[in-house]
Amino acid sequence: MSIRPVKRLVKSKPTLEGAGVHLRRAFGFGDTAETDPFLLLDDFRNERPEDYLAGFPWHPHRGIETITYVLAGTVEHGDSIGNHGAIAAGDVQWMTAGSGIIHQEMPKGDERGRMHGFQLWANLPAAFKMTKPRYQEVKAPDIPAITDDDGTQVRIVCGSFWGKRGPVDGIAADPMYIDVTVPPGKRKTLPVETTRHAFAYVFEGSGKFCNASEPLAVPTEGVGWSDTALPTEADNRSLLLFDRGDELTVQAGEHGIRFLLVSGQPLREPVAWYGPIVMNTQEQLRQAFDELQHGTFLKK
Repeated sequence: MSIRPVKRLVKSKPTLEGAGVHLRRAFGFGDTAETDPFLLLDDFRNERPEDYLAGFPWHPHRGIETITYVLAGTVEHGDSIGNHGAIAAGDVQWMTAGSGIIHQEMPKGDERGRMHGFQLWANLPAAFKMTKPRYQEVKAPDIPAITDDDGTQVRIVCGSFWGKRGPVDGIAADPMYIDVTVPPGKRKTLPVETTRHAFAYVFEGSGKFCNASEPLAVPTEGVGWSDTALPTEADNRSLLLFDRGDELTVQAGEHGIRFLLVSGQPLREPVAWYGPIVMNTQEQLRQAFDELQHGTFLKK
């Protein structure tokens, strides 16, 4: 077994999206090679309604999948083909834009004004860029939750983990998307297939991720971590990109740690990307925007 070292640690950066929603972007609109098949991760946790209520009015998507995971508040959505609804705390919406959809997403806070959640964009392979749009909306009780003997909790949105499979299926890149909570002071090793690109996004607490190919050294009383362990310390709003290996190890801090762990098979295909549309060539991109202008974007 080989532990995945941390290739890079970055902090998510404040940005404005939609009609003026304040959020933080962990990655996106840059080089996609290290995160392939994932394109973007936005953290839209906010406790000021004036910073999110304007929402994300009508906008198009083509060639990607958007995965929205809500922790607090609700997100109401509607689209150009008649779908509408809302996702609340613990719910997930996995939208395959495929050949094209025009939709809106309007966040609302909970009774304390909190709007917490994440949106991840996953690329579609060339063969599925123009597939028929579809939604998979999963309510919180339908997401498998596992508690290990040491108290570690895992919610499985997509993919297989610890013998359970998440409810989202039929995704071309076969991703794994889990929400992990490790109790204070506990050390946990989690499997990740070697061939996948993987990242973690910390959103509660803190912890140390092993940053060496050998097993994590044991901390000794009064000394702390062995110099040979080379742990990478991560706290709230930290993104960790992992190098190759088949497992990762984290030591939770005094308040525990909670993070998203996402992995997927890289597509290794060319990316032509502008705004909400992601294709393989510049010509395909020009065609998509030309269709938007002439009212032929939506396919039957």
